[in-house]
Amino acid sequence: MSAYPDTSFLCALYRTQDNSDRALAYRAGMNGPLQVTKLLLWEFRQGVRFQAFRYRKGSGGFPMREAEKMIADVQEDIDLGLVQVLDCDFPSILVQAERLSKAHTFTNGHRSMDMLHIATALELQATDFLTFDGNQKKLAEAEGMTVPF
Repeated sequence: MSAYPDTSFLCALYRTQDNSDRALAYRAGMNGPLQVTKLLLWEFRQGVRFQAFRYRKGSGGFPMREAEKMIADVQEDIDLGLVQVLDCDFPSILVQAERLSKAHTFTNGHRSMDMLHIATALELQATDFLTFDGNQKKLAEAEGMTVPF
């Protein structure tokens, strides 16, 4: 494996936003499918659903039809083989996440899911980490991965 994305990268692929051009260009240059895990897909879908909830409550977010399209589009890409869902050793990822937390959270304030994504990328031996989140970029780089954005 050479690259592992986080949710910000998936969101930029599946909904037009400021980073979409960069995400789409990176994706177009990849050899093979974008590799993800069930955990990453769950966070993506949960986040999309939450944004639809926020929109319905009048506090930002986006309409349900956009949320449904994003979820359907990622599933279509899975079905077409453009996105590959990898199995991973979750207990090992948790060990890695605990190591990351001890080493970095007190000084840099990383969030739980960010730790899990970086730990997953490390467990899968990714060399690149695909994120538009500045704090997560710092963590990935501190752990020896390249963030191309």
